[in-house]
Amino acid sequence: MPKLYIVPTPIGNLGDMTIRAIEVLKSVDLIFAEDTRTTGKLLKHFGIETPMQAYHMHNEHKIAERIAERLSESGDVALVSDAGTPAISDPGYLLVRSCIEKNITVECLPGATAFVPALVISGLPADRFVFEGFLPHKKGRQKRLKALAEEVKTIVFYESPYRLRKSLVQMAENFGEHRQAVVVRELSKIYESVNRGTLQHLIEQLDAGELVVKGEIVIIVSGKSK
Repeated sequence: MPKLYIVPTPIGNLGDMTIRAIEVLKSVDLIFAEDTRTTGKLLKHFGIETPMQAYHMHNEHKIAERIAERLSESGDVALVSDAGTPAISDPGYLLVRSCIEKNITVECLPGATAFVPALVISGLPADRFVFEGFLPHKKGRQKRLKALAEEVKTIVFYESPYRLRKSLVQMAENFGEHRQAVVVRELSKIYESVNRGTLQHLIEQLDAGELVVKGEIVIIVSGKSK
């Protein structure tokens, strides 16, 4: 029976690519990639010649069902995102759901995702946490932050460098400026950095140029004290 493989790819350091991920990408009939240019560089590095097609946030609603139908009639395919594990703040959920509805086997390989190492090195409680991914850009943003103000578990966010200051300021307003937080940037890359402190301290570091606004960012915030 055909199978859909969800294949994590490195979030920065190519040395984090697993042997099994390489083997799967070589063995499948087709790879669906969030950005074929980005994935093309990865495939070339590892000598993988499997053909690719695009599967991203702008077309996933249109083609998820079509891919599932194709799978039921042909060989195995793999889904990759630009970095990390597909469906974790990246396209993938709709395709997985469509395949399950058609009784197509879905297998997810273990591998890279940014929030796990960020949470571990944050120094904040990692036994129980809430993963929020990206906050809404506009509508619903403040409502979500107000709801999270009462959360007692550690909270994990993804953020772009363009909205980092806005997020830290809004978190300070909703959670309190003395809430402990950590900003982790460019995980596994040469310029990886970790800044720790209260939300207010992090804002001051940012304004003073001590916190670099560049690359992929994970924000870890402590839960509300019981």
